[in-house]
Amino acid sequence: MNIKTLEDIGLTPGEIKVYLALLNIGESSTGRITKESQVSRSKLYIILDKLSKKGLVSHVLKGKVSYFKAMDPKRILDYMDERNTEFYKKREEIEDLIRSFEKQRSKEKTEATLYTGIKAIKNFYKNILDELHSGEEYYVLGATYGEDRPGVKEFFENYHNQRAKKKIKVKMLANYNVKDKLVKTTYLNAEIKFLPQYLLSNMIVVFYKDKSFIFFLSEEPVGFLMENKEITKGFKTYFDTFWKLAKE
Repeated sequence: MNIKTLEDIGLTPGEIKVYLALLNIGESSTGRITKESQVSRSKLYIILDKLSKKGLVSHVLKGKVSYFKAMDPKRILDYMDERNTEFYKKREEIEDLIRSFEKQRSKEKTEATLYTGIKAIKNFYKNILDELHSGEEYYVLGATYGEDRPGVKEFFENYHNQRAKKKIKVKMLANYNVKDKLVKTTYLNAEIKFLPQYLLSNMIVVFYKDKSFIFFLSEEPVGFLMENKEITKGFKTYFDTFWKLAKE
């Protein structure tokens, strides 16, 4: 059984443990579920509630005791269909944003600069430290370190330390797959949430004031800086939409 597949469609490791335990033992009270799933009682009720909302678990009250039961595994497909509907709804919203970007681009002159190579990417981040002042903030969408490029983590560890000392705040939506890999200094003077699995991308967007920087930490890093207030405003709307979907 490939448990990773269940994570890919949006279930957390705890939810997977509880769901599989219920499939194995059938209708049960929380005591037996805790023992079978190896999930603490303090977290169990929260997980059962989430699984219930996802249509994967039901419960019945017998006397004063609640008994829980895994729904037919085919309900997983129903859950996926709901996720797909949500995804396509968000896709329509993004398409509307793109159209608004294109309209604004035709109205307002945009300065654009191409960045190539890891040194150029690092220089952009150094510019943030020069251009923002104490109390100001910038935004990051889709944060990732690429394919563990040498020196990248070390650079960001030092960079975020300098940023925090200048009291510059970052509000970040990082990729779910780097949740346990972010360097510790990233969390200094920061608000961080993580994008769900189905929204992961190797594209990184950094924006503040009138600047929007899109780049990829590929084998040969490349980035594109646009200086246009309306484009930055559009990315902010985009960011706020996904902030509501992301998890801490």
